[in-house]
Amino acid sequence: TPSPTSTPPRDPLLPPTTTTSNPNNNSLGPNVYMIDPESWTTNDIQSLFDSLYKKQVNNEMGSERYAIYFAPGTYGSPTAPLLLQVGYYTEVAGLGANPTDVVVYGKIEVYNRCFVKEDFFQEGEFIPTDGSGHCIALNNFWRSLANLEIHIITPPQQDFCRGQANFWAVSQASSMRRVSIVGGKLSLMDFCTNPAYASGGFMADTLVQGQIENGSQQQWISRNIEVQNGWSGAVWNQVFVGSIGGLSDASFPDPPVSTVADTPIAREKPFLVMVRQGQANNSNGKMKMAVFVPSAVANTRGVSWKSSGQTTSTPGKLLPLEDFLIATPSTLAQEYRLALGQGKHLLFTPGVYNIYDTIRVERAHTVVLGLGHATLIARNGVVPLQTLDAEGIILAGITIDAGPDAVSPVLLQIGDRSQLPSSPATSNPNHPITLSDVYIRVGGPYVGKTNIALEINAHHVLIDHTWIWRADHGIENFDKSDGYGGDNERWRSNVGVNGAIVNGNNVVAMGLFVEHFQQHNLIWNGDNGKVYMFQSELAYEPPSQMDWTQQPSGILGYEAYKVGDAVQNHYLLGGGVYCYNRNNPDIVTERGFAVPKGRSGIVLEHIMTRNLSGPGIIRSIVNGIGPQVDSNNRGPYYLDRYASIDYPTRFSNGISAPFQTGKEEIETPAVFAANQAESSGASIQKGNPRGIIWTIALASMISIVLALR
Repeated sequence: TPSPTSTPPRDPLLPPTTTTSNPNNNSLGPNVYMIDPESWTTNDIQSLFDSLYKKQVNNEMGSERYAIYFAPGTYGSPTAPLLLQVGYYTEVAGLGANPTDVVVYGKIEVYNRCFVKEDFFQEGEFIPTDGSGHCIALNNFWRSLANLEIHIITPPQQDFCRGQANFWAVSQASSMRRVSIVGGKLSLMDFCTNPAYASGGFMADTLVQGQIENGSQQQWISRNIEVQNGWSGAVWNQVFVGSIGGLSDASFPDPPVSTVADTPIAREKPFLVMVRQGQANNSNGKMKMAVFVPSAVANTRGVSWKSSGQTTSTPGKLLPLEDFLIATPSTLAQEYRLALGQGKHLLFTPGVYNIYDTIRVERAHTVVLGLGHATLIARNGVVPLQTLDAEGIILAGITIDAGPDAVSPVLLQIGDRSQLPSSPATSNPNHPITLSDVYIRVGGPYVGKTNIALEINAHHVLIDHTWIWRADHGIENFDKSDGYGGDNERWRSNVGVNGAIVNGNNVVAMGLFVEHFQQHNLIWNGDNGKVYMFQSELAYEPPSQMDWTQQPSGILGYEAYKVGDAVQNHYLLGGGVYCYNRNNPDIVTERGFAVPKGRSGIVLEHIMTRNLSGPGIIRSIVNGIGPQVDSNNRGPYYLDRYASIDYPTRFSNGISAPFQTGKEEIETPAVFAANQAESSGASIQKGNPRGIIWTIALASMISIVLALR
């Protein structure tokens, strides 16, 4: 390992990590653009966005990172509207105290990305084009929009179809926060090009005066949003927490909607603001940058910045930028240690960072904030980022990648594993450790290796949107003749055993996306955990059933969602597990979810399984309960409610609930042998066609699409 007092040499396999100039002349680096209404014309703004979008529209595995910030003011006009498109690794945000401080006339959009099929079933790849190919949003990851107001005005260059909405056609790792949308419709799919699949997504603290069109979005979580003209449509798993104007779940699964009236605990993501020096009301003071850190609040409904129709202030505190270490990819390990030891916070400017020494956050209430999807790469098997179990620590806006040169034990570790379970928690339920828009990746741009992506050993942790992804596609140069599109080499090379392991108690997750790991995607060992919206695709590429069988139990496959045997209380609302075994179509997974039985405090509501694209089998939804999904019965199949106490550990020769499949469902032998059987009583339904209209209409294309996911 290189000395921490010097910058490690750059690995030629990895992207460049240094810059030599700062043409934008600001303290946050050359990839941060500060736009103000005095010195930027409408044409200037349009040219900047056009230029960056051209670079980033297909740059899914690239190393460039950008942040574009608008100072308080008005941009564009009703007669000269802006058309701003957001590509990969691009953050767009206002710098006002409230979203209404920055007004954009026009649109801020994400469209489908179009591909041309190239010998797909042999090569497993698509080649991007500029036009009329296979157009989807399934890969529209890593971008964000926040803290501004859009007055939807159709620019003159848009055709009739594009004029119907402001399109935000995104999938995982693409958040919309603190946005006000005035006039028109917000569409979460791009219906102007086909087949238009989308697999998002997350929206929080956002007010939409018009309608939201869900369209083809397979799953979505909305937290503390307000929709004044209704939400249209749902596909497989749409969850509303503390929101006003969404859909009702009274007739679940038609539509497949889950709702919670009030958000049990929330903390909005920290954000940059532009304030005046001295007193806030000093209109003559010099403008300067700061970070606003919202407070944690309990039992909320609707947006944080309006009350009774009037703009109000989100509760929280301002931290001057001087209180932060402004990190760049060339920042040294000793600089991180010194700054954190002096009580400073960390701000990562846009870029890709090789991390050779663990960045360890020990002080309560420390803020670690990434701009422009700043990305940390684990080098030489290091744990890139670690925190103690200290109250109020906030991690936000960062992506952590597994590195190629050694296996990291963990990529993000919250709390010290050795302190559990005997030592008292130092975290505080009123000041939870918070993860907001924190993304973790294994593989994709380069080979990645880790045992655990995210490990939580602290109590009172709040996860407010995360995507933990072991890549099912990338540019690692695998031998495409070795399995499906190189899947055998992918399985051997991209080591990712478990996605997330939660050992702490009283952990709450809202928007937990975990996919493709080589064993369980999620293991939850802590007590009193709560999860609102879980989305999980099982690994696509196990080469053989032996590679996908639990030992020593012999259970076929690894459940995506596993609650540990010692857990007494756990709650999940809105969970989906999907299979697509493209590398070996004979792979079997016994169950999508597994929980201990006979526990009155364990309840799963509105959970489902789905066969995505033909190959692959999930034999039951949870603990042997529920129908099989396979190439002939793809689902989705829903379980309205599974209460563990209702299913004691005793044998039952099948279950009596109607599945609308015309046959009795019986527990699989391996599940029975390992865990014994459940009794009857589950309420399971097949997804109503009206609730999945987009899926059915586009079903003939889905097998091609999913190789991209």
